[in-house]
Amino acid sequence: MAAGGRGCDPLSPAGVPCAFSPLNQAYFALASADGQLRVWETANNRLHQEYVPSAHLSGTCTCLAWAPARLQAKESPQRKKRKSEAIGPSNQIDLLALGTAVGSILLYSTVKGELHSKLISGGHDNKVNCIQWHQDNGCLYSCSDDKHIVEWNTQTCKVKCKWKGDNSSVSSLCISPDGKMLLSAGRTIKLWVLETKEIYRHFTGHATPVSSLVFTTVRPPSESQPFDGVTGLYFLSGAVHDRLLNVWQVRSENKEKNAVMSFTVTDEPVYIDLTLSENKEEPVKLAVVCKDGQVHLFEHILNGYCKKPLTSNCTIQIVTPGKGKKSTPKPIPILAAGFCSDKMSLLLVYGNWFQPTIERVALSSKEPHMCLVRDISNCWAPKVETAITKVRTPVMNSEAKVLVPGVPGHHAAIKPPPSQTEEVESKRKLGENEISIEERLGALDIDTKKEKDDLPQTNSFPVLLTQGLESNDFEMLNKVLQTRNLNLIKRTVLRMPLHAVIPLLQELTKRLQGHPNSAVLMVQWLKCVLTVHASYLSTLPDLVPQLGTLYQLMESRVKTFQKLSHLHGKLILLITQVTASEKSKGMTCPEQKAKLVYEEESSEEESDDEIEKDSDDNWDEDEEDKESEKDEDVDEEEEEEEEDAEEKDEENGEDRDVASEKELNGDSDLDPENESEEE
Repeated sequence: MAAGGRGCDPLSPAGVPCAFSPLNQAYFALASADGQLRVWETANNRLHQEYVPSAHLSGTCTCLAWAPARLQAKESPQRKKRKSEAIGPSNQIDLLALGTAVGSILLYSTVKGELHSKLISGGHDNKVNCIQWHQDNGCLYSCSDDKHIVEWNTQTCKVKCKWKGDNSSVSSLCISPDGKMLLSAGRTIKLWVLETKEIYRHFTGHATPVSSLVFTTVRPPSESQPFDGVTGLYFLSGAVHDRLLNVWQVRSENKEKNAVMSFTVTDEPVYIDLTLSENKEEPVKLAVVCKDGQVHLFEHILNGYCKKPLTSNCTIQIVTPGKGKKSTPKPIPILAAGFCSDKMSLLLVYGNWFQPTIERVALSSKEPHMCLVRDISNCWAPKVETAITKVRTPVMNSEAKVLVPGVPGHHAAIKPPPSQTEEVESKRKLGENEISIEERLGALDIDTKKEKDDLPQTNSFPVLLTQGLESNDFEMLNKVLQTRNLNLIKRTVLRMPLHAVIPLLQELTKRLQGHPNSAVLMVQWLKCVLTVHASYLSTLPDLVPQLGTLYQLMESRVKTFQKLSHLHGKLILLITQVTASEKSKGMTCPEQKAKLVYEEESSEEESDDEIEKDSDDNWDEDEEDKESEKDEDVDEEEEEEEEDAEEKDEENGEDRDVASEKELNGDSDLDPENESEEE
């Protein structure tokens, strides 16, 4: 027999609360994300029942558990006698316990198709994370985010016992096969003795909250030593965001806190099912559904400590067939998997939670990976046969006429002929009372063409806008606010009532935060509202807090706009400079005769300058000769006056040397001048 159990994961959105019924897995219960409970028949994949709790929106279902088969068989005769209900065989009484997000627990009867009872008083004041039935005494155990574990009496619907289970929220529960022990887990795992509510063992647990707890096997007792309910007891634990499934062993003599072995999976486990081994040689078969939508199958004999994490023997995936050569197959998530009674086949639940597909798959020990191709495109509509009989199509008489309400200016669909007004007047004159409403409407003789032209669209736009703001109708508001006609916007804002101004501004503020294309339209509306209704807005005392968000939004937009405008200006400067330089490069130069002529003349002038240089040099030399002659005359006079003629002669010799040096210097001084003239 397959034993499935799973605590609802408090953090995992992929783990939808679901479970197979204990009686040959005939039904599959699934609490969907919209707060509804759906029960499916596994044999023909048909929706058996659907239940919507009264508080399904505020108190969404977070976990569920079927009542054990033995318990239902015991209760059924008493219920038949006490309530005298024709329920049928005892094995058809299926009770489902549903834990909610507000702390209440609902007991739903699938036979009656309605709520059996409600467990509220004295229980939890926060989200229920896991529910477990006791297989013998009819008690129910639940754990919650309020750190407590509650034992319920399902007959009286009252709390039997309540105690603190952990320092943080308790996320998962599991009852031992003999019904004497209770496992609870938050971050750490504790084993409680149910009779005394005392802790029997502590286990280290996981780094994240434990989402799954399952007892795996009980080793058969030896002949010499009687079975104490603990020795040889194993259990599995899976945690949020943890890809290891740990196996723990409970021993009476050894108080070891660590896991003895672990199974490795590809993602966080969200549903676990297994088969119990009946002897030491038979391996435990384990099916683990992961958050990524795959199923991992393990087959292992639990015989103590194993250091290395064990990998799966087989992995099952389901994909859609790829249409065409280029398209790739898309994976279909598997929601749950349960072993059938023969232990050689597996029930797979896959697809969407609204319309899941349930299929029985035969297991092959040789294949390490199974990829099933399934087309679920035609399986979206729910198959509820009972809903078809409830629909009644009204029988319409061919002579009956249906009048439909319309916009202002709407007229009767049937236009009377022009001669009909004369007939009506004649009937009135004759005193006949057989004038129909249609004839009276036709007698008004309203010109429809003229009225269509005269009536602009703005007559209905203010009405639509006001109704859309009051009812928060998204489609109606889109129809009005997505117009691009500025005249239409102005007329609509002018004719709208004053009480709708503030709601319109709030709606515009929401839409301004959306897509830039919609923000462009909303700015036009905002400009019209603020200009047309400025006097009304200034009279409101609490205008500042109401339009604070809009002001901050506009401030942030303007700041970025200023930076963008600066950047825009710089980019324009750069682009204009680049284009100007490209234009100047691309221009073809015309013939420049004047420049060519000027260059030829400058070469002739250079040759004339050279001639002049030579004459200048000669002129400079003549002048220097004359200066030397004058110096000689002065020297002769000095010789006559002075007595030492010989000394004067020596001085005259020195002066001549200086004169010669000057001549040489004069030539060297002319060199840079010549260079500059040549340039």
